[in-house]
Amino acid sequence: MFFRKQNPPSSWTDKEKVYNNKSSHKELPNFLSLTNPHLRYALFLSVFLFAWFLVLVFWFPPNPNLNNNNNHNFNNVGHCNIANFSVYVYDMPAEFNVGLLEDCRHLNIYTDMCPHVANRGLGQPISVMGLPAAEPTAMPSWFATHQFIAEMIFHARVENHPCRTRDPRRASLFYVPFYGGLHASSKFREPNLTARDVLAVRLADFLESQPFWERNQGKDHFIALGRTAWDFMRSDHGPDFGANCLLNLPAVTNMSVMTVERNPWNGAKQHGIPYPSYFHPSTWQEMSTWQDEVKRASRPNLFSFIGGPRKGLEKAAIREELIKQCAGSNRCELLQCQPGQHKCHEPGEVLGVMRRSEFCLQAPGDSFTRRSTFDSVLAGCVPVFFSRHTAYTQYKWFLPEDEREYSVYIDEKSEESGRIEEVLGRIPRERVERMREKVVELIPTLTYAHPNATATDLGFHDAVDVALASLADHVRRNLVS
Repeated sequence: MFFRKQNPPSSWTDKEKVYNNKSSHKELPNFLSLTNPHLRYALFLSVFLFAWFLVLVFWFPPNPNLNNNNNHNFNNVGHCNIANFSVYVYDMPAEFNVGLLEDCRHLNIYTDMCPHVANRGLGQPISVMGLPAAEPTAMPSWFATHQFIAEMIFHARVENHPCRTRDPRRASLFYVPFYGGLHASSKFREPNLTARDVLAVRLADFLESQPFWERNQGKDHFIALGRTAWDFMRSDHGPDFGANCLLNLPAVTNMSVMTVERNPWNGAKQHGIPYPSYFHPSTWQEMSTWQDEVKRASRPNLFSFIGGPRKGLEKAAIREELIKQCAGSNRCELLQCQPGQHKCHEPGEVLGVMRRSEFCLQAPGDSFTRRSTFDSVLAGCVPVFFSRHTAYTQYKWFLPEDEREYSVYIDEKSEESGRIEEVLGRIPRERVERMREKVVELIPTLTYAHPNATATDLGFHDAVDVALASLADHVRRNLVS
């Protein structure tokens, strides 16, 4: 809005300098006369400040794109605005977190993790097509983030969180920053179970020795793990896939556990948190810019699938069918992942396929969940699920209760799973647009913001904010009951 320049006041006559009432005519004191330069300056300053206030109110309105689905307040995020909530971060012995990074080359039996643990777990900065290059002085927002690194990013975010307290007596939550996923992935081939479990056992011993553990027997303590719960729940009655015993330890069963995949049947104290994708903004402007970008994206493909076959896994049997149907359709884009195929690990390639698609097929793989689900949301692509355990039973803190608002479900054992193009093609255009609008609306709360972002600049609640707020409510209810 532009404001018209104020006309200067006309010359004052002697008559206008006289105050007239029914009883008398008195001259204004000289200090109240507009010939007084001090008074004229004060009036001018008042008009200027009022005009500037109107500019701020009407020319820079609040951004309407940053509302989220879980009714968390996106205002006043510069300070902790959750009643009766604060989180204490344990200062752990280095062997439980940062000390593990010293041997980053051997934190995963399949890959060198050193590039991925850089930048507090964000990984290496990248550029994404379709967006202008960041200013040289700006913090990068896009990184080649590893899918199993959420525990590091979570730790970095909580350390800088406005709801953090350094006084354990005031804490309602106690965060235990254990890089359990990184440790577990370094021991998958360890045949000696005692050696595989030793760090988890030491963690339990450490916690039980802490004075504030005794207050509620650990019920107000929590850990965040970047791998699936199955990697910490070794069973004596089934095949050994390399898991350790962390989540079976009596002390840990009292705690709350945040994990990228929970046990849907025996995980009452396990809570699903998003896999990290590639976008880690520092400001609400960056988030809003990306949301506008995916809204405008041209989507010539009805659907797409990114992935490869999984031999010998019953829950992944649908993948063969999806690959076959996508390859045989001129309305589907297939990015098939094979050994030696690097495109599936290139963020630009992955997001490019998804940004060109109306629907993104999300089939179970090595486990029920996929990082690809969160990549598709980031790209504004409506996810299509074939197992309820890929999202619906996992991320209840983050996703709308009505799954039809943002996704399509096709039972993998149903007749419809054999004709996916037909099923998706008959969804009315109006519903597709509503679903995509909801998907884009979900992006902020499914995103891990940059750990160095200040709460004031961030201006929206990210995945860590939602997780902490939801866990605080959960713990409070459990302690009362």
